[in-house]
Amino acid sequence: MAEKSATTHPPSELSIRSVSVLSSGSAEARPEHQRGTRLPQWWWLLTSRSWIDVPINFFVIEHRDGLVLFDTGLDPAIASDPNYITSPIGQFLLKRIFRFHIGEQDRLDRKMRDAGFLPEDVKKAVFLHLHFDHVGGIAHIPQAELIVSRREWDVLSEPHPEREWILREHIQLPTAKWHSVEFSLTGDPLFAPFGGYHDIMGDGSLILLPTPGHTAGSSSMLVRSQQLPPLLLIGDLAYSAEMLMEDKVPGTGDARLLRQSYAKVRQLVQELPELIIVPSHDSAALEKLKGALANV
Repeated sequence: MAEKSATTHPPSELSIRSVSVLSSGSAEARPEHQRGTRLPQWWWLLTSRSWIDVPINFFVIEHRDGLVLFDTGLDPAIASDPNYITSPIGQFLLKRIFRFHIGEQDRLDRKMRDAGFLPEDVKKAVFLHLHFDHVGGIAHIPQAELIVSRREWDVLSEPHPEREWILREHIQLPTAKWHSVEFSLTGDPLFAPFGGYHDIMGDGSLILLPTPGHTAGSSSMLVRSQQLPPLLLIGDLAYSAEMLMEDKVPGTGDARLLRQSYAKVRQLVQELPELIIVPSHDSAALEKLKGALANV
């Protein structure tokens, strides 16, 4: 997994100018999926009758070298096109796991323009994993470099990635400029527990860290700036910051790998007590993040 040892750069004072949270619609999900359960997965998939609200968001980071997206949200076509997911088993399961509330107004390009950003100004987009609700806007940023871990990208070469909700037809677009990255070893004790890191912008401001469990190649991204509190964007590693801190795993993913990654993140919290952990689908964490950004 790791390349030769490299030097980690300290965060540059003026690298990150702002971080914005944009909505890509919302969904209702099964509580067992989000909060975990002792029941077997197939049992709760077929028998659960409850729903909880789940935000679907992506992030816009203004870096001095250009806009960087963290994920690209959900494609509204998933709610209007019955064949958006071509796998019959996927079509069967999707409506039993999620109920989406999304329309054309939630497209990435429209959401960015409404917030005062131009999609064509996006230089890079970083994906912590390749599930469909995170890659749905890549068609609107054809000029951007799309960054994902090599381990996650390799899932596309396996026989049936769609069984893991990684859909080739919505990822391997002709216009998509994908770049899979390896993690480098570092002597920085801050990142040593993770076994590797990748400096996305080369200035220490955006650090990709391997945190497998939700998928085999899942990552998290540390955002560092002198004018902002440190942020750890963890995607779907946990569905709430409290779950991670209390070592409670959701109803999906590899529980053993999740707990290993949770322990590494908790070590990072010990080193960075002001760290804000931001799961992508946690309303409370997103409100905490917005509050922190409003005070800058």
